[in-house]
Amino acid sequence: MVSRRRASTLLSASVATLLLTAPVRASELVPYAVIGNAIPLPLAGAVGDASAGRAIVVNRTYTCLLCHSGPFTEQRFQGDLAPSLAGAGSRWSEGQLRLRLVDASRLNAATIMPSYYRADGLQRVGDAWLGKPILSAQQIEDVVAYLTTLQNPS
Repeated sequence: MVSRRRASTLLSASVATLLLTAPVRASELVPYAVIGNAIPLPLAGAVGDASAGRAIVVNRTYTCLLCHSGPFTEQRFQGDLAPSLAGAGSRWSEGQLRLRLVDASRLNAATIMPSYYRADGLQRVGDAWLGKPILSAQQIEDVVAYLTTLQNPS
């Protein structure tokens, strides 16, 4: 089992690597409205592709499985620091999932989950990665589309 400190270090290194190849800059981030504990409308009106979202979730470059586990039988090592993604679609609405991906720190300031669609106000970000989100608006919507399909909690 990986310690929280080790997972946090691995997560920081992975996120730093990701930020080098982020597809958009902060100036290209689309505005969104947070209402309560959700972002109810899709980012930029994008329609998510669940199969593309699954590919993002299981791709270790994006770090999801560093902390989360889920119904990914082909993935040998999965995290246990965060909630299982199994049943995510029955636990949270699309808007709630979207906010958790965009900026989980709005829900829990002490979270170790990265803000996947945020580029400002972040700490410990190298100069080369400033102003770059991890995922594009389309990728956020793809992951949301996939997570909403995960209805079975086991």
